[in-house]
Amino acid sequence: MTNRTADLLVIGGGIHGCSAALHAAMRGLDVVVIEKDTVARHASGVNAGGVRRLGRHYAEVPISQRSMEIWHRIGDLVDDDCGFQKAPQIKVAETEAELETLASRAADLRTMGFEHEVILDRTCLREELPAVAAHCVGGLASLDDGFALPYQTTFAFQRKAQSLGVRFEENCRVQRVERVGSDFRASTNRDDFTARRLLNCAGAWAGEIARQFGEPVPVEAIAPMMLVTQRMPHFCDAVVGGTGRPLSFKQMANGTVVIGGGRRGRAKPETNVSEMVFGELQQTAETAIAIFPIMRDATIVRSWAGIEGRMPDDIPVISLSSTEEGAYHAFGFSAHGFQMGPAVGEIMAELVASGRTNAPIAPFSITRFAPGAKAFGSTLTQDQGTSA
Repeated sequence: MTNRTADLLVIGGGIHGCSAALHAAMRGLDVVVIEKDTVARHASGVNAGGVRRLGRHYAEVPISQRSMEIWHRIGDLVDDDCGFQKAPQIKVAETEAELETLASRAADLRTMGFEHEVILDRTCLREELPAVAAHCVGGLASLDDGFALPYQTTFAFQRKAQSLGVRFEENCRVQRVERVGSDFRASTNRDDFTARRLLNCAGAWAGEIARQFGEPVPVEAIAPMMLVTQRMPHFCDAVVGGTGRPLSFKQMANGTVVIGGGRRGRAKPETNVSEMVFGELQQTAETAIAIFPIMRDATIVRSWAGIEGRMPDDIPVISLSSTEEGAYHAFGFSAHGFQMGPAVGEIMAELVASGRTNAPIAPFSITRFAPGAKAFGSTLTQDQGTSA
């Protein structure tokens, strides 16, 4: 075994690990990313690709706003358009009660100083979604959001990071992390790696890294499911979600329709396997048909699921370690972390390089899971999760 040294070790080669590595390299740090499989193997490569601010937990909104600014100039950051397309994100209300809930949320956001979410009445909804079902009464929209291609995006962050000297060690599983003097040592199935700082971006597997630092957290492995149809005549230009039932729906430029929304398969992180649960997938299809009757004639050609980490409160851990100076965490994005990747990477690099950030990350502290800790935002609107 050899001993490999760096300024920063990043464990996990998903969108957040790759983004943090890139931003840290831009600050002049020598970075090694250790990935047990290959980059974008799980959540970052198989999600719905939604680039949305719409419907986020209130605590996430400021970071999501910052990330949206980066998305609109993503090519300047990673020399790749990432397949990003601007498209309205719309959460459809199927009942008046649902529309009232959405209107209350929009009002809450305005009091917080955010005006990106707007209410659509029945007429405006049909202007945006001509094919929507007759019973739908309105919706909530963030008109300057969009979607991107997950694999293309994560690989673009990797390539740009590599161009700045970041080293990626793939098919390299971290078995143990420990403090050795002033450094951290990550022992893997191949080599030992040491660095002054360590960032845990290991997704569904991040809980074991945190446990080894004396910070056990209840991260759950989940397997959000997706499906795609054959090409259909063009009928939808937006990314559509549901209010009373989970849905993530969009039609691609080639006519295929990609559908997700939080229905889960079976995650088996110990064997790196996810399994489809077709009864749940059927409910996803039925929701799509209910909101877009044209989908009754659609033919499903493929379905899949990846493994993602979920926290009990459905918001991530974005945090300094509470036990080890120089250790940091960014995981548990609970099936809605893709859009936040650019900004979270920026925040983590700032923390690593300077030890501080002005970003409002207190709600995401790993200490909120410590015995006796009061959960942040227990009365705030929770994100349903749309695999984006």
